[in-house]
Amino acid sequence: MLEGTTAVRVGGRALAILEAMVERPGEVVSKAELMARVWPSTVVEDSNLKVNMSALRRALGEGQPGRRYVATVIGHGYRFAAPVQISAPHTSFPPVSAARPHNLPASLTRTIGRASTIDALLKQLSRHRFITVVGAGGIGKTTVALAVAEALIASYEHGVWFVDLAPLRDASLVSRALISSLGLAISFQDPVAALKDYLRDRRMLIVLDNCEHLIDAGATLAEQLISGASGIHILATSREPLRARGERVHRLAPLGSAPASVRLTAAEALAFPAVQLFVERAIASVEDYVLHDADAPIVAGICRKLDGIALAIELAATRIDAFGPRELSKLLDDRFRLLRQDRRTALPRHRSLAAALDWSYELLSMGERSVLNRLSVFAGAFGLECAAAVAADSRITGRDVINGIESLVAKSLVVADASGAIVRYRLLDTTRSYALQKLNESGELEMLVRRHAEHHRQILSRAAGEVEARPAADWLADYGHAIDDVRNALSWAFSADGDMAIGVALTVAAIPLWMHMSLIDECRVGIDRALASNGLFRNDHDDMKLYAGLAAALLHERGPLPEVDAVWTKALQIAERLGDREYQLRPLWGLAIGRFYVGDYRLALDLLRRFRSVAQERSDVADLLSCDRLIGSTLHYLGDQREARRQLEHTLGQHLSLQHSHIARFQYDQRVAAKYNLTNILWLLGFPDQALGMAQSALEDAEATDHAFTVCNVLIHGACPLALYVGDLATAQRLMDRLQDHLAAHARVVSRAEGDCLKGMLLVAKGDRGGLPLLRDGIDRLTDVRYRLRYPLYLGTLGMGLHAAGQTGAARTAIEQALEWCEQSDERWCMAELLRIQGHLLEADGAASAIKAAEIRYRQSLEWARLQGALSWELRTAICLAQLWRRQGIAKEAEQLLSSVYDRFTEGFETADLKKARSIIEELRRV
Repeated sequence: MLEGTTAVRVGGRALAILEAMVERPGEVVSKAELMARVWPSTVVEDSNLKVNMSALRRALGEGQPGRRYVATVIGHGYRFAAPVQISAPHTSFPPVSAARPHNLPASLTRTIGRASTIDALLKQLSRHRFITVVGAGGIGKTTVALAVAEALIASYEHGVWFVDLAPLRDASLVSRALISSLGLAISFQDPVAALKDYLRDRRMLIVLDNCEHLIDAGATLAEQLISGASGIHILATSREPLRARGERVHRLAPLGSAPASVRLTAAEALAFPAVQLFVERAIASVEDYVLHDADAPIVAGICRKLDGIALAIELAATRIDAFGPRELSKLLDDRFRLLRQDRRTALPRHRSLAAALDWSYELLSMGERSVLNRLSVFAGAFGLECAAAVAADSRITGRDVINGIESLVAKSLVVADASGAIVRYRLLDTTRSYALQKLNESGELEMLVRRHAEHHRQILSRAAGEVEARPAADWLADYGHAIDDVRNALSWAFSADGDMAIGVALTVAAIPLWMHMSLIDECRVGIDRALASNGLFRNDHDDMKLYAGLAAALLHERGPLPEVDAVWTKALQIAERLGDREYQLRPLWGLAIGRFYVGDYRLALDLLRRFRSVAQERSDVADLLSCDRLIGSTLHYLGDQREARRQLEHTLGQHLSLQHSHIARFQYDQRVAAKYNLTNILWLLGFPDQALGMAQSALEDAEATDHAFTVCNVLIHGACPLALYVGDLATAQRLMDRLQDHLAAHARVVSRAEGDCLKGMLLVAKGDRGGLPLLRDGIDRLTDVRYRLRYPLYLGTLGMGLHAAGQTGAARTAIEQALEWCEQSDERWCMAELLRIQGHLLEADGAASAIKAAEIRYRQSLEWARLQGALSWELRTAICLAQLWRRQGIAKEAEQLLSSVYDRFTEGFETADLKKARSIIEELRRV
């Protein structure tokens, strides 16, 4: 939707309402028709229609002079009252520039009287990287910051990102809130360091909103980001400066009010933004409200009394339906007299907002007051179901709560956000603090925070039961918004006045949410806190789930270290004692994965057989297929390529019958994992084209899951290595760039080191010696956490690179280490390639004894390749041996050897190795 040439952001439901009315201009469209149009096959509260209609009116700018679009026909419905002109369809459209990423919420109010301030801030941000907008509560800091951010979306290559700190009470969560807002999945013990690393080369605007209660944490984070990332700009809002290095403070002035004058006309008054805001909000309350000349001096006086504080003016204007301007002014005068007696030391602007809040609160019915007070326990946005569950009891029914919310929205004491699929509600920070104080004074605070925590335990317990049965994006859309309330509930539960039993139960229930939101360190810290609590508040079932969650978090965060195995073992012992089959499977899977990662493949197979035995008792097909997938992958690394292929193809065939990917249980999509493992096997067996097709399919399927770790694994273990195998360095570079971007946003210790190894391999393949330190460092970091998957091939490539760089001794040492590891671990899948590389190094020595030893290595390589059916390794070795024989003058035998291998291929003839082999064969035939 456009206003002139400017795009107007409006929610999908509100837009659907507009379409329904515009299709029948001038006609009354009933509420029932609109509800059926906008929410087909869904039963929703009438308040949903009212909220979306209000959002539509704000988007259309109703309340401004001459703007009337939607008329309410009481008892019947709504009518589109403005003229409608149907234009001929456009045959061409101007080019649209690529949209910049952002997460800015749709503005819930029109920005009034702040154009010069916004322009000033835009200019300041072009010269200074860190600006804090400072002003009293309710003055409009967030509104201004959002307007500035919206205007700058196109200016920042990597987007504009909004972080609301108001719901947070724990300073340690500030950096995590930014990580979540950026959509990152950073699993490091030092998230700030990883965050700085991600932001280092990016151009981005970060909006830190509502910093006043977390001044030190906000200032520290801002300083770290500004010093560590030169392309980052920060726009903060706070009631006081952050007093951080590099900060520039912009103090937000009140909205301009008309001077006192009995002759002031309505037209003159409406030239001032404070009066514009009052009239616009009054029209939202009383549709046909008009400011007359007689009332203009009074309305201007109300705005002056409220010191141009936007929220205070809104609160007053919403009561125009009950009182005329004169009565409103008199009531405010009475409230100010009381405040001057009670709060003589308060600043005038603080008294103005307090007066408006007190006055608005006193005009509420007792039921509305109770609802508002009780809603203040919510830290973030909430739906009607949650509100009723927490605020209702024997004295206030669920219907009372819903009706109360509808009334409070009309009075601007509760904010409704209709931009999503369902309407969510929240209290502004100023209003929430006020209502929370009233809740405490009522003696209900303890009861409500307990009920709030219990309710979120119930919600997350329900969510845990749904996590494997629903798409991750849908599941997170329903439950992810609760994270701030979960944090607050846990903070209360483990406080001196809390209830540890609730805290433990809520921690257990929150584990799937933390894991799905990639809040790995928060998950670990939360579980540690629960395990450190008095054992009287935990039972064996709690400990079993806590240890299983802790082990999964540690594996993500630190890699397959011994401490992780110890925690898995604790969880398994408890599960076996309780006879809990599901929680026997989770530790067995974790232990097997751990053995797989460290290269203990035989023990991994033993654990997988135990897993399969337990899984058969549960008759869960997903468990059995995931087990078979990992068995197939293990067989691949052990060198049994034919059986590995059979196992994985069987697994893929059976996976077609599954409805869901079971990412929650196995950490990434197992069907995709089977595909990228099969990618490597197909190439080894001599089917390069099929391998390329499988890699592409795996990547497409991974992207469809919208799961960060699944996409990352495809790139690391499938697509990138295959591009290197087939010698397509351009594609390898493209995939590597994509992987590096992905790792910056979704990095774990292990995956980042693997990414560096692959990047080093690509540079070595290009003849760039800069790949050697990168590859060595990646190998060392993997070794530090005992992660050995693909370790011998990384060492083999390092050896080749060192040899090319003239470091012969170091090259031989690297190959010897790789072969030693293969003997130790029984990892044989690349044995043929390592022996080929060792033969190449020996041949380069030039001595007769070395050349003889090289030929022996080549022959051993061929034997290993033939034993495993690894036709691609066999071809590489055949090329080397044929070239050696040609130099020794036995071209015929060389051609026969190489042709016998080449002729067994049925595809992949445009890949690098096959093209090279064909060229050598043709040359040998000419000799």
